[in-house]
Amino acid sequence: MSSRDNFGSRFGILVAMAGSAVGLGNLWRFPYLVGTNGGAAFIIIYLAFVLVLCLPIMYSEFIIGRRSHANVFGAFRVLAPGTKWGVVGIIAMLGSISILSFYCVVGGWTIDYMVKAVTFKFSTDVNGLSTMFQETVTSSYEPLVFLLIFLAITGLIVVAGVKKGIEKYTKVMMPVLFVMVIIIAIRSLTLPDAGKGVAFLFNPDFSKVTSTTILEALGQAFFSLSLGCGTIITYASYVKKGENIVKTSVYTAIADTLFAIIAGLAIMPAVFAFGISPSQGPGLVFVTLPHIFTQIPLGSILAILFFFILFIAAVTSSISLLEVVVAYIKEEFKISRIAAVCISLSVVTVFGIFCSLSQGVLADIKILGNNIFDFFDNISANVFMPIGGMLAVIFVGWKMTKADYTDEITSGGTIPLRPFFLNLTRLIIKYIAPIVIAIIMIRGWM
Repeated sequence: MSSRDNFGSRFGILVAMAGSAVGLGNLWRFPYLVGTNGGAAFIIIYLAFVLVLCLPIMYSEFIIGRRSHANVFGAFRVLAPGTKWGVVGIIAMLGSISILSFYCVVGGWTIDYMVKAVTFKFSTDVNGLSTMFQETVTSSYEPLVFLLIFLAITGLIVVAGVKKGIEKYTKVMMPVLFVMVIIIAIRSLTLPDAGKGVAFLFNPDFSKVTSTTILEALGQAFFSLSLGCGTIITYASYVKKGENIVKTSVYTAIADTLFAIIAGLAIMPAVFAFGISPSQGPGLVFVTLPHIFTQIPLGSILAILFFFILFIAAVTSSISLLEVVVAYIKEEFKISRIAAVCISLSVVTVFGIFCSLSQGVLADIKILGNNIFDFFDNISANVFMPIGGMLAVIFVGWKMTKADYTDEITSGGTIPLRPFFLNLTRLIIKYIAPIVIAIIMIRGWM
């Protein structure tokens, strides 16, 4: 245990955790969901789920990681020796591999479009931009090159270790990420009719709140915080005993939500200023926004900043996903970190190539009715992550004793927490969280 790397500072822990949570979904999914589900009404529901449900789940995964100081599989061998609980770690690791397999494809697109922005390749015609995006993602070679570059950057950060790699680079990337998205938000808010975009995001309209809205808020809160895929358990295993689990989890949730809201202020006012209907997914950021950038003063600079933001958001999440797999291989097979990174990247690269080509030459290959890219997306979101999250809270709620739970969340009694808070969070973890996660899972299968 003494030979394991650890985070070197509280700020390093926070930015690494926040980097894992903040991702591409904050930029293109959260603003759309807010605007189409009652604006501020959705945000209120979302925050309620984060505070009441998702934070206790984060505590659970944090407790498993820090108490064991081991990878996602080894953690359960340490905490529940001689049992089959290690399957939770295997599920979480498979979830990380699945996510990274399609995520690296999109990460490659962000680098590609950053290059296009720097070289002024964007057309002023929205149809031309739509054609450009279609040609980019369906190409048999261009996205593969940038996929490999994206994974190489991810691997170089992870191979340097926790303190000298993950912590060192996220300390730089996360503040830069926030500063740049704030700059774009300020510029976006100065556009004519930008107020319509702000109203789209924040005017509370509870008449639009339906059962679907509630499930959308619940799902977004769960998946935005990287629950169930092993990243929190793995990162927490590098955290020393004296750190405050509750504060770190709360700050991570705040950073993730704040970034999503600022991203909404960067995107939606610009969309509405040009009278364009917001759309969900890649079309918004790879077609609509480049068109807007070509229409406004200093738009070319903003385009470079925006796609650099996308790249940083993607890479801070990808390093956390890769570390889950690397830690498992390194510790369970007793090999060097560099060898574990090479093996992990090799597996992900193969799957990533298939995901990328499924947008073009392999589009006719279907798995359960989905192309390969969508299959990895769906199986991670609807199977691995919810099952991994459910089993983690069941383990903490039912397998771990209350004394061990209290000892860990209070850092051996050094952090005073009210008995009411301890009892309430354990109640949520033990009874409510498994039921709610099951609802998310069933909804994803319907």
